[in-house]
Amino acid sequence: MPDHFAQAVLTYFDKNGSEEEPCPTDVPGLVALSNRKPTRLEGMLYNPVICLILQGRKETYMGDRKLSFGQGESLIVSHDLPVMAQVTEASQTTPYIAVALSIDLQIIRSLYDQIDDLDDLQSQFCAMDAARADKDLVDAFGRLFDLVDNPLEAKVMVPLVLREIHFRILLAKNGGMLRQLLMRDSHASRVGKAIDRIRQDFAAPLSVSDLAHIAGMSTSSFHEHFKAVTSSTPLQYQKDLRLLQARRLIQEGDCTVSSAAFAVGYESPTQFSREYSRKFGIAPRSDRASRQMAAQTV
Repeated sequence: MPDHFAQAVLTYFDKNGSEEEPCPTDVPGLVALSNRKPTRLEGMLYNPVICLILQGRKETYMGDRKLSFGQGESLIVSHDLPVMAQVTEASQTTPYIAVALSIDLQIIRSLYDQIDDLDDLQSQFCAMDAARADKDLVDAFGRLFDLVDNPLEAKVMVPLVLREIHFRILLAKNGGMLRQLLMRDSHASRVGKAIDRIRQDFAAPLSVSDLAHIAGMSTSSFHEHFKAVTSSTPLQYQKDLRLLQARRLIQEGDCTVSSAAFAVGYESPTQFSREYSRKFGIAPRSDRASRQMAAQTV
């Protein structure tokens, strides 16, 4: 992993970012990340993304699946996924440094006719996977980041480098699910349609049979393939989305615990508090109070 690449990202982050928050760049979809201490386990929603770790280590949990990945490795996420994640290795002298790029599925699909080696389309892959990043992918990311402060070259070069990066992640060891998305009728594409439906109105009651119909599968087959892709059941996926949204409402606004529970589709505040505590390790009222106290001390 080139030291100058990591140093360039850290310098940019220190100048433009803030601790524990992704730092957007002028390149669409590209963000710099850094932490100088390990973080607590936090819930968040991953959209399709590739994250390249330049220094440090991170752990991400999706359903019953845990991934730990560090320097020189990449994480590829092919579908919208509610996850729990934390930086596990970071310090003042050796900070966690990473870059993340939103995956453009239109670019992925536009490469279909140029990719011949698709022998593993029928294999099972997961929507989130980590692997060692090859030299060509790292090099392409480095060239993309070099364009951040060069707007003239960026106008011409960014589309070309983005296409190269998408080509390389499509062929990567952990890009199997992206390869499956090339096929419109693949299980990955069908599950993606169901995920889109859940996200459109996650507060509404969920009918697994209706989702199976949207995916064009039997209920039992849909349940099996949804679990294979997301490491979660449709009901658990919806519950995770609800709890993530509720936490955002509680932490960032004036929303009471009860109103947050009702807003995301819970009928019982008691059940909501119990599942919130189990998910985030803290009761919603305590979480709200701690955030308010932290804001007052800033």
